[in-house]
Amino acid sequence: MLSVKVQKNLKSFMLDVQLNVDDEIAVLFGPSGAGKTTILNCIAGLSQPDSGQIILNGRQLYHNNNKSIPTAKRRIGYLFQDYALFPHMTVEKNIRYGGKDEQLLNHLVNMIGIGHLLDSYPHQISGGEKQRVALIRALMTKPEALLLDEPFSSLDHHTKTACQHELLQLHESWHIPIILVTHDETEAKKLGNQILRIDKGRFVS
Repeated sequence: MLSVKVQKNLKSFMLDVQLNVDDEIAVLFGPSGAGKTTILNCIAGLSQPDSGQIILNGRQLYHNNNKSIPTAKRRIGYLFQDYALFPHMTVEKNIRYGGKDEQLLNHLVNMIGIGHLLDSYPHQISGGEKQRVALIRALMTKPEALLLDEPFSSLDHHTKTACQHELLQLHESWHIPIILVTHDETEAKKLGNQILRIDKGRFVS
């Protein structure tokens, strides 16, 4: 269970949200600049809320202005919009950066079907392949929750559909809270167990 209640004063509005995510996919849906990525960054520890609390499986990650748990110790996987792969590392080394569990690595590589890419570099693979590599790297950390920031926005329709299907398959086997950011309503309805519509820092009906 991931429980989030945060307030943060942004440039043009106050972010003020509360959400609870069980072992499901929650979609943050809304226009660009509505506060979606800021919520993910607060959960991950990359941005500090002004007040509130963030609890994951009973662990208090953040509470008001008390000392919060550092990003590296939160056990949260984060898939950035640009995938943030290391260009000087092969696909295999990028994945191993997430964790050293050989059995998990082989399982994920086989499940997602990227074994033939392990010796390639990021500039040699497609957008869909980068998305898959970044997802596996995030899962190699054995996260207790997974954050996805518009992971399919730059993909063509066919690749996007395939990657969405893989995400649903992964969630069936992992059973962890997943928060996915999108401004694509079709995608939100396809993937979300709950859809949280946000505008100017607040959830709207």
